[in-house]
Amino acid sequence: MKQLPVAVSLCVLSLFFPRGARAAAPPAAPSAGMALAPPVETLVAAALERAPSLAALRSRLAAARELVAPAGALPDPMVEIVLQDMSFPKWTVGSDQMSMIGPEVRQDLPWPGKREARRAAARAAVASRGADVEQLRRQVAMQVRTLYARVFALDRERAYLDAAREMLDMLAATAASRYSAGEDNQEPVLKAQLEASRLGERTDDLAAERATLVAALDRLLDRDGSEPLGGVASLPSVTPPAPPWDELAVAHSPEVAVRQAEVAAAERRAAVARLDLKPDLTTGVAVGLRGGFDPSVTLSFGMTLPVWRQEKQAPLARAADLETEAARADLEDAKIQARAEAARVAAEWDRAGRQVERYRQAIVPQSSATVDAARAAYLTGRGDFLTVVDDFNRWLDARVQLAAREADRYSAWAQFQALAGSTEKEN
Repeated sequence: MKQLPVAVSLCVLSLFFPRGARAAAPPAAPSAGMALAPPVETLVAAALERAPSLAALRSRLAAARELVAPAGALPDPMVEIVLQDMSFPKWTVGSDQMSMIGPEVRQDLPWPGKREARRAAARAAVASRGADVEQLRRQVAMQVRTLYARVFALDRERAYLDAAREMLDMLAATAASRYSAGEDNQEPVLKAQLEASRLGERTDDLAAERATLVAALDRLLDRDGSEPLGGVASLPSVTPPAPPWDELAVAHSPEVAVRQAEVAAAERRAAVARLDLKPDLTTGVAVGLRGGFDPSVTLSFGMTLPVWRQEKQAPLARAADLETEAARADLEDAKIQARAEAARVAAEWDRAGRQVERYRQAIVPQSSATVDAARAAYLTGRGDFLTVVDDFNRWLDARVQLAAREADRYSAWAQFQALAGSTEKEN
């Protein structure tokens, strides 16, 4: 982490402010004039409603639902006009009892169980699409929360930089005054000018980094960027469930749910492929009009003969069984990955939590005490200006790092929510 350039200006102010003000942290609110950003869960809800990627999956889910009924429908019947002329090309209908003309209707009938098996396969495909939607919902929510946390860390740092901007003028004036009076050399004056330049550099970098994060949020929210995101002053207080997390991850992981749905869909497709080894049936009825003679009616019944089953249906059935085995292996792999991801996220949460407490309980107060000691030594002539600058850099860096650790902890919670948490599922 770079040492931040605002420390010098804050150091100068600490020389003139009362002791109680020296230990106070710089303001953590957004920059002056910046409105507050909406709560993160408001943005999550908006993204779940508007995200184009989710809209695409919802349309595919709706399309899959539309395919359930057709999957089990009967084939369309066939209507033909049949002419039977016993003395062709002479027209003998009406003069010959064996000559006739009339319609014939044929209806193919799948083997019993095939229609329901195909409907079950289509319903399994719907479940698979639904699992895809839920997985993406979790991912979108995590992305919004993670981006929000990163913007929070930047806004906290920007608040410190903004607080330092007006202090730099005082720094330059104070250093110049002491140099003119012969109380110090020229180095503090040059140092103040350098720190002012570095402050501008870091401020521009923060603005560009924040713009990139906000653009990513706008994409998730389906916004054109015309509506600015206000300042993020704080993150919600979050508490993950009690460990162990691995079983929760397996039970609630959207990736595992997707793989389970794919196994079910593969099993249904395999059932359809096995039933395709059975012959299909066909029925028909024909009415023969014979002119002055009574009409005749012909009924027919038949079936397809799967004589090429070893080259056609049987390989398809074996392939479907192999796809089912592959889907089951993918499911086991997803469970293993869910456990591993839960362990990783748990480690991230524990580390971030410990670091937040370390900064709050030790590093931040210790940096304040160090600055107090350096200030006192400088005022009594036992210390030098650059030591105060260095200690105040650490003082400010500690507070910026605390904000970063808080963002890390919230991001770890967001990852666990995506892995094993819950969002309100769609119908």
